[in-house]
Amino acid sequence: MEEQRRIRCAIIRGGTSKGIFIMKNELPRDPILRDRIILAIFGSPDVRQIDGLGGADPLTSKLAVIGSPTRDDADVDYIFGQVSITTGMVDYRGNCGNISASVGPFAIDEGLVEAKDPITKVCIHQVNTGRIIIAEVPVVEGKAAVEGDYKIDGVPGSGAKIMLDFADSAGSDTGKLLPTGNVKDTINVEGVGKLEVSIVDAANPVVFCRAADIGLKGTETPREIDSNPSLLRRIEDIRGTAAELIGMVKDKKRASIESPYIPFIAFVSDPATYTNFTTGKLVDAKETDLLSRLLFMQVMHKAYPVTGTICTGVAAKIPGTIVNEVASERAKKETVVRIGHPAGVIEVEAGVEKRGPEFVITRAAIGRTARRIMDGYVYVRRSVYQR
Repeated sequence: MEEQRRIRCAIIRGGTSKGIFIMKNELPRDPILRDRIILAIFGSPDVRQIDGLGGADPLTSKLAVIGSPTRDDADVDYIFGQVSITTGMVDYRGNCGNISASVGPFAIDEGLVEAKDPITKVCIHQVNTGRIIIAEVPVVEGKAAVEGDYKIDGVPGSGAKIMLDFADSAGSDTGKLLPTGNVKDTINVEGVGKLEVSIVDAANPVVFCRAADIGLKGTETPREIDSNPSLLRRIEDIRGTAAELIGMVKDKKRASIESPYIPFIAFVSDPATYTNFTTGKLVDAKETDLLSRLLFMQVMHKAYPVTGTICTGVAAKIPGTIVNEVASERAKKETVVRIGHPAGVIEVEAGVEKRGPEFVITRAAIGRTARRIMDGYVYVRRSVYQR
């Protein structure tokens, strides 16, 4: 009897993240056994993920499970999993927009969607959130295009531009664009005191606060934030308090265990000149409409997540939110919002209308690139199946 079983998979970069793509029928139905196998594939829990395919970073410890559509208005089902590096957990709450950018190309290249030159539209059922994402994927000779001149900060080189439409993203987890019904709330955080926040749920829920209110400039690098344990604890306390407020957890002190992936937390500030930590080049204040630094899984994102970008862009369009207050006047009037992040600038097309008492998203679109890096088989010890 062979000591290992093999599972077909692909490693694909989507935007500034990298994920393992597996067809749903490659995994067992039993959720406990399924997650045990997924953890073994990634090499978790282990800070180096040395015995698996994970890259020892939250941005590269991501999973996409692809299957036949369970909705008539979709071409494929897509389940996202954030695979913990330090604990034996796969978090299926929320979505990764960067990995979403890879789903359309994967579906085309695997023959799940008929390729149509020059652009193939793929309707993706994002199972975690229950929403539809529409991907417009460039196609060359029946396969997803890779070469192109579209550049995104945080990724070397350029590629074919994939447009993602997240207009159907309001209330992705909480059911409401403004989970508390307010554009701003004041929360009382242990060790911090009273703090003004805006909680917005578009693509993924995000807790926004002003950088200055937590003693920051807003231009910090990932190393500056991640090397400050006391600051990370304060930020997690803010996130946990907000998560409890909107009903995502019953006890704010258990947010890091029960809901470590979402809500994201971001601290925002006015445009300012800062240094791109990946290139050493200055990003001029005039290139941005606001600055934001976002944390997930208790570490700072080295660039900016797509779902967080969608949410930040939408929040910038809602009068009275903290994001709206720091955003430039240009961003409030024009469709494109430019967000300054540690590795450069990311742009999002965002539109919001007030219809009666509710705010409604009219536009939420972003460009990304993606590339299949490898495909083949990953080997899992037979003993993992037998525990």
